[in-house]
Amino acid sequence: MLEYLKEEGVSPGLLKDLEAYRAQYPTPADLAGRVPEPRYRYYGKEVWEAAIAALLCGENLLLSGSKATGKNVLAENLAQAFGRPAWNVSFHVNMDAAGLIGMDTFEGGEVRFRPGPITLCAENGGFGVLDEINMAKNEALAVLHAALDFRRAIDVPGYRQVAIHPAARFLGTMNYGYAGTRELNEALTSRFVVIDMPPIDEAGLIRLLSGEFPTLEKKYRQQFAALFLDLQKKCESAEVSSKALDLRGLLDALRLIRKGVAPGMALDMGITNKAFDAYEQGLIRDVITARIPAKLDRAKLFTD
Repeated sequence: MLEYLKEEGVSPGLLKDLEAYRAQYPTPADLAGRVPEPRYRYYGKEVWEAAIAALLCGENLLLSGSKATGKNVLAENLAQAFGRPAWNVSFHVNMDAAGLIGMDTFEGGEVRFRPGPITLCAENGGFGVLDEINMAKNEALAVLHAALDFRRAIDVPGYRQVAIHPAARFLGTMNYGYAGTRELNEALTSRFVVIDMPPIDEAGLIRLLSGEFPTLEKKYRQQFAALFLDLQKKCESAEVSSKALDLRGLLDALRLIRKGVAPGMALDMGITNKAFDAYEQGLIRDVITARIPAKLDRAKLFTD
């Protein structure tokens, strides 16, 4: 990872401080399996530098932005770069304080406290990834206030006070406009520094496709990258919904094509059919057809 950051052109001073952090807080041997091994790399020197600097300063980080900007990819990459075990918390309507910090359980003939992901992260100096944090109920997140500010502690009722390990950091991710999301409470927002994630650009898309599909013909890497950017423009102008802007779906479609599924069917499965309105599906297919001709097949797209 450090070699990759050097290739990205990240400031040597930041990399030196990052190495010092890793030397000061080595990865716990029993938790090495929790250090992420990301499938994808995050591309973007400026965002990398801002995120690394914030975490080295002891800040908690909130990654906000629209769909397909790489928020979770960056969170995983950061945990690997810092060599920290990661705990992922996916928020939903039933997530409460007990689900975050832990609860009593009956074990070995007695009642014992079973720590939750936030408590384990705090005790072990991990990176806590708070996924879709703006889907959580405010009363659930209120238990994090003391953990995220200068107090760096969690009071567990009937248990003890858990001090936050100095290596621990919390990274929130949030999308705007998803069903079930809400405005973050001001007290919680003030405990993070915020990076507004930029959309992936053409160069980043081509690098991603090159890494994931090395045998994909160069000219078609450019066409699939351009297809995603075309869909992005359609979404920005509100011609189609954000359901069409699905980078995971595009990668899934390419895997299906590589396996032998016809490109049109694969792109329907990965992108078009995620919009359930027939008129919108027609608009999306028009965008796809303009970039990816129906006569294409696996043999023309892939060299292997």
